[in-house]
Amino acid sequence: MMVALLATGVYFWPKMDEIDEEATIAPMRVNFNVTRPLPHQIRNDPKKVELGEALFNEVRLSKDDSISCASCHNLKTGGVDNRYRSIGVAGGIGAVNTPTVFNSVLNPVQFWDGRAPTLEAQIEGPLNHPQEMASNWKQVVSKLTQDKRYPQQFNALYSDGITAENIKDVIASFERSLLTPNSRFDQYLRGDEAALTETEKAGYQLFQFYGCASCHQGVNLGGNMYGKMGLTGDYFADRGNLTEADNGRFNLTQEPHNMHEFRVPGLRNVALTAPYFHDGYADTLEQAVAIMAKYQLGRPMPAEDVKSIVAFLNTLTGQYRGAPL
Repeated sequence: MMVALLATGVYFWPKMDEIDEEATIAPMRVNFNVTRPLPHQIRNDPKKVELGEALFNEVRLSKDDSISCASCHNLKTGGVDNRYRSIGVAGGIGAVNTPTVFNSVLNPVQFWDGRAPTLEAQIEGPLNHPQEMASNWKQVVSKLTQDKRYPQQFNALYSDGITAENIKDVIASFERSLLTPNSRFDQYLRGDEAALTETEKAGYQLFQFYGCASCHQGVNLGGNMYGKMGLTGDYFADRGNLTEADNGRFNLTQEPHNMHEFRVPGLRNVALTAPYFHDGYADTLEQAVAIMAKYQLGRPMPAEDVKSIVAFLNTLTGQYRGAPL
């Protein structure tokens, strides 16, 4: 059911009782089919968030105490590490470009191929992957149990203390707090015409006119559906050097129609998260927009239009904990 809905672009929004009242600030602009402003926060247990933040930065989750979640998802650089591929334990190199952790709660599935249905399930991937943290839960639980602080903190929240499930629960709770509201685009959507320049407004109109908004829609401007890389041109043949990761969802389903299919990335804070695409092939937003025009839209795009769309994309950078990213 989830896969079918994702294929049609149906958006999975958190339950309304989880959305803070500030998320419904009015008035909002109407007749905008692309998105709506990001909520200011999603209701969450602050004690779990606090503990989850500590573990998000905890290197003891990795085999050799060298890598934390924050090593690849740096909150000071848009929730990514700005590398073509992330570096794991003992110099291990990841198979795909690291997606941002910011606003990931708004995605109904995680990873480029959508293999994790929840944030909790996503944590299993890097922790156990031999090229990333190269660890396992028995080792992690043992390390944290020996710490002076963690047993007391977990016991205050869970009757069974430190377990793999509880570790995942607090980290996911922290990740759910990683919203970046109040971008200039959000301000514009709420009715502040002066929040965007005329060039940026024109870029937004072009973003819709060319069809970018067909996939990059919803509150996160993407993340809520799958798309095939190379709809109107053979991107992979032109790029060359194919890898198994380039198969996308095919690696999970073995269905031919899923070949080269990936979760469409959200565009929030996209100006901060270079390089772009699952393969990190595009170094700049200008390159990324031009590649999308050629291989996804099949439409020529004048340089001036690329420039205007990039100007619009720069308005999507939000705030974290009240400070600009």
